Amino acid sequence: MDLKPLGDRIIVEVLEEEQTTVSGIVLPDTAKEKPQRGTVLAVGPGRYEDGKLVPLDVATGDEIIYSKYGGTEVKVGIDEYLILRESDVLAKVVTSKAKAKAKA
Repeated sequence: MDLKPLGDRIIVEVLEEEQTTVSGIVLPDTAKEKPQRGTVLAVGPGRYEDGKLVPLDVATGDEIIYSKYGGTEVKVGIDEYLILRESDVLAKVVTSKAKAKAKA
């Protein structure tokens, strides 16, 4: 990837949603919801508040949930990415390993 995010922006690889329902019905492209989950590929240095640099709450490798229509879609070669502001990120997906570590 040849992109470096600036400020409070992050670059996300969109995770495709399942294409079939639980009962096995295949969904056509027109019936699919816009994806809202992705993996963080790169993060900017952060944002300035009161003259101090505040680092972002997400890191490379985090799986996140972001606002449905947030961000800008970009294509680099054959790959497609999404550039989001930190404020477009709604939550980090916490895996069971991370949950167990947090309880310890």
